[in-house]
Amino acid sequence: MRTILTLDSDVADALKERARQFDQTFKQVVNDTLRRGLSSVSDELQTPYKVKPHNSGFRAGVDMLHLSQLADEVQSDH
Repeated sequence: MRTILTLDSDVADALKERARQFDQTFKQVVNDTLRRGLSSVSDELQTPYKVKPHNSGFRAGVDMLHLSQLADEVQSDH
């Protein structure tokens, strides 16, 4: 299929360089690069990110309203 595609100059330069490095045609490099990009997007869509909650409560005696003060105290100890 023929299509007209306008590329940013840095993208075109990178594709041309890759074609030269791997002794492939520009068309091959563009198609392979697009396939890789599209497959990674579809993989991400198929595998939803899941958050595993973890109870990370503070120890008794730690006042959450004064955490920056606690950080200062820890830094001054070193």
